[in-house]
Amino acid sequence: MRILVADDHDLVRETIALFLEAKGMSDVVSADSLDAALEVIERTGAFDLVLLDYNMPGMTGLTGLTRMIDANEGRPVALLSGTASAQIANEALAAGAAGFIPKTMGTKSMVNAIRLMVAGEVFVPFSFMKKSEQRTVGNLSERETEVLRGLGEGKSNKEIARDLDLQEVTIKLHVKTLCRKLNARNRTQAAMIARDRGLL
Repeated sequence: MRILVADDHDLVRETIALFLEAKGMSDVVSADSLDAALEVIERTGAFDLVLLDYNMPGMTGLTGLTRMIDANEGRPVALLSGTASAQIANEALAAGAAGFIPKTMGTKSMVNAIRLMVAGEVFVPFSFMKKSEQRTVGNLSERETEVLRGLGEGKSNKEIARDLDLQEVTIKLHVKTLCRKLNARNRTQAAMIARDRGLL
């Protein structure tokens, strides 16, 4: 079983690769960007499954997914993400992804999901989709809720923008709107109010 793990976070990439190898998937290759992953395929041929980080360099949203599906000669390609929403997961499936794996998923479940996708099944964890639906809170949009989570994690506008594949100026506008909607003086207070109300 040949698996390609493409993720720009060294620790995430190496941990997944090592775990899959420990579970008997002997041919696991890793790459740190979309271009690097495409080069690997060009050099060594298609993989039984490609796991693509949604936010890594070169992805540009779901464009990178489409490019990889074409490059992998119709074999399964799945999205891997720690921040993407249920909406993005659905859009990925509509674009031809074999599945969606949240980075928060347990290792045993991840291996089972990988085996399913290699066998030709489509995989998205039901619990993730259900939880994502519940994440849209109060009068906040799904995107505002995602930005609010970023604030709660102490991330800068630049980091949130990168996670959500948006421009930094867009995040600034969302933060301004969140402060208004939550009646907060600044981003820190917005995060505190959100925690107090159980929104995070």
